[in-house]
Parts: sequence; C-alpha cells; structure tokens
Amino acid sequence: MTSSLRIENLSKKFNQNYAVDNVSFKTSPGEIIAVLGPNGAGKSTLMNMISGFLSPSSGKIFVFEEDISKNPIKGKEQIGFLPEGAPLYPDLSVANFLNYMAELRGFRGKDKETRLEEVCKIAKIENVLAQKIETLSKGYLRRVGFAQSIISNPPILLLDEPTDGLDPNQKEHMRRLIKTMGRDKTILISTHLLEEAEHLASRIILLNKGKIIIDGTLKDLLFKADCSDLADAFKILTQGENQ
Repeated sequence: MTSSLRIENLSKKFNQNYAVDNVSFKTSPGEIIAVLGPNGAGKSTLMNMISGFLSPSSGKIFVFEEDISKNPIKGKEQIGFLPEGAPLYPDLSVANFLNYMAELRGFRGKDKETRLEEVCKIAKIENVLAQKIETLSKGYLRRVGFAQSIISNPPILLLDEPTDGLDPNQKEHMRRLIKTMGRDKTILISTHLLEEAEHLASRIILLNKGKIIIDGTLKDLLFKADCSDLADAFKILTQGENQ
C-alpha cells in the first residue's frame, strides 16, 4: 500500500540545538496517530515541517510518494492543518475568514456555499459566523481553526492540540469527529492529554528531545516501559531519556 506520509531522516536545527533530530516514520490511510512528548520535545516543530510552515534543516517529506520539496503546492493540497494557537485573522468575521480560506482551496459559487455550510455544522460554529475572530473564546478559536483545516476534505489532517480550550462536551464532540474522520484519513494529533492518545489513537509516536523514543501501539509503549498505565509509561520513558 502507498504510504500517505513518509518522513525520512527529518531534522530541524535552531542555532546549535536540534528541535527535531533525525526522525523517520511512515503512515497509511485509516491511521490516527498521537504524537506525544514533554514540552520542547519537538511535536509542533514536526507538524510545522510536514505542513510546509517550516523548512527542514535536512531530511525528506513525501506526501503520497511525492517529495514536497520538489512540488510543495501539490503536497499542501493533500494536507489540512490546525496549528497550535490557530493563528487567524483577528479583524475578519468568522464567515469572511472561512470564505477566504475556501477560495484559497479553490472553491467557488454554489460548491463553496455548500461546503462552508457543511464545515460550520460539523464544527458547530453557526452561531458565531458574524463575530470578529478577535472576540472569540479560546474554544471557539479552536473550532474555527478546525473548520478551516477540513474545508477541502484533505486525506491528511495535522491537528496540533485540537481540544485545547474546549469544554468537556466540546472535547467529546471533537474526539468523536476525529474518530469518524480517521476511518479513511491519516490523522496526526499532537497532544499533551494522555487520555486523548489512549482513546483515540491506533498508534503512538513518543518524542523526547527531538528524537523518537518509541513508535507503536499503546500495548508496545506499555511493554517497553514495563507498566500498565500510560501516564506511568510516559514518565518512565521520557525521564529515562533525560537522565
């Protein structure tokens, strides 16, 4: 099967420090992968490189076997990205922002109207369409950011802390959406919420100091840490690498 993403020896260096250090992995459609790690592990830097927001210092990123350094536009067309903090346009209304993003993705006319109605309903943001983005709560900012990430129904979704700022009901709604979409997409979730990884992901990539500590199932991770609890395994594996 053709991989949806193939990451080969990817590194990002800031000054003399590696934020991501020689990372390699492959993904397939239908996988929900949690990218875990302590603060500063390189999770957001990795997501930003895959999405094209940051250029790697070295290494390759392939999207459906296309080298995105040679054809970045084609690669980005396959990816929806919810960045951490979701940098948006504060002075635009939600409706104008999503309209602008839909046009960037090539939607016009009735197709654009239909798709925007769909994503607003999915993200449950119909009641804030007239509001300026700068007036939104953190939870609504995440939901608007999520809506823009799925406008083109991309086969690959990168979600950096997708439930950050959401209340418990909104978190449950978002997790159900991710689970449903993950049946035929590749979804990478960067999260600090261990229960989110435990209940959503079919696979966990644990990063520490920019390196992959383990890439496998929850069972694999618990086996390596020789314990039965994800929180304990996380501490054992990351502290071990820090010693």
